[in-house]
Amino acid sequence: MTVCRLVATLLLGMVIGMPSWAAPALPGDIIADLQALEHRLDEGDVETVSERARSQAGRLAGGNAADRWARALYLQLAASAEARAGRPNTAAELLREARASDVVEAQQADRWLRQEANLRLAADEAEAGVELLGDWFERHAGNADDRWQMARGLAELERWSAAADWVERALEVDESPDDALRRLAVVVYQRAGHGERALDVLAEDLDADSDASEWRQAAGLAQQIDAHGQAAALWEAGWRLGVLDGRDDRLMLVKLHLAGGTPARAAEHLSTALDEEALPDTVEHRRLLASAWERARHRERALEAWQDVAERSDAGDDWLRLGQLALGWGRDELARQALSEADARGAEKVESWLAVLETAADERSLGRDATGQDLTQVH
Repeated sequence: MTVCRLVATLLLGMVIGMPSWAAPALPGDIIADLQALEHRLDEGDVETVSERARSQAGRLAGGNAADRWARALYLQLAASAEARAGRPNTAAELLREARASDVVEAQQADRWLRQEANLRLAADEAEAGVELLGDWFERHAGNADDRWQMARGLAELERWSAAADWVERALEVDESPDDALRRLAVVVYQRAGHGERALDVLAEDLDADSDASEWRQAAGLAQQIDAHGQAAALWEAGWRLGVLDGRDDRLMLVKLHLAGGTPARAAEHLSTALDEEALPDTVEHRRLLASAWERARHRERALEAWQDVAERSDAGDDWLRLGQLALGWGRDELARQALSEADARGAEKVESWLAVLETAADERSLGRDATGQDLTQVH
């Protein structure tokens, strides 16, 4: 919370006059002086107000009930001036003195307790601020700002589990937190080990107006919690909205679909990107396309793609993979051709696969392959 907001909180509801509860009556000259100082504070004369208010508080110390009540009000006024001057630690100490007065009613003391807690947090006294705020919450439900403040203080202390509980309580009453609060919630949930809740918060407001970094962060978080399908869905949505539209974004979309269990979508995206020259037509990308069609169990396209890769790369391992797939899927002639090409290029273990090929037809008649395993899964 900024100093200006703290000042607004301190001054809210401060009326120099008879409070609603039975406070000691103040002399007219004291009331007039308090009102005059309040007016000067409104005009920005913070140093004069702070000095005068503290001087008056010191003079009234040890007096009767009315004097002690006046002293508490002067201390509050001095605290307001100190907060406006950017000295929250001094302001907090003045409020502590004010609420300690024996003539201050419990309700008023609680208000000052809440304000002191804010000041302690603003003064980087997180431990004291959290303790005071926790005391206040024992008697009050608090609004969204109160709950966010508690979550923020606990986060500063790296008490992540407790902070996550308060973020949850804040979200119960704040359906539309601003960007800063959403970032706080995401960090707290992540540090507390609640990745799914972090993702919920992060992804909830993503739209075409969201920055590309926000879409990437959401997809990255989904990957961290092994929600690969959700990561792919998020990236797909960002791509369709035109937010993730770069070359690297297109390639990441393909890879996320592969990781997320939707290889056919990966192959379709990559095929389109290569046809449209949105991605360079390299052997590496063609090999990725072949792998995607293979994982999608789209046999004809997988075989065609792997043959294209093998012809482009002229690598023995690529010819071997084509031969293995063709053999496993009953394309004996293609398998023989591919394995021969692999053998000519020195690929390992080709001879054993050629032997399998010779007996594969007989074994298929029995409903299984020669090795008793799915040949298409052997690399």
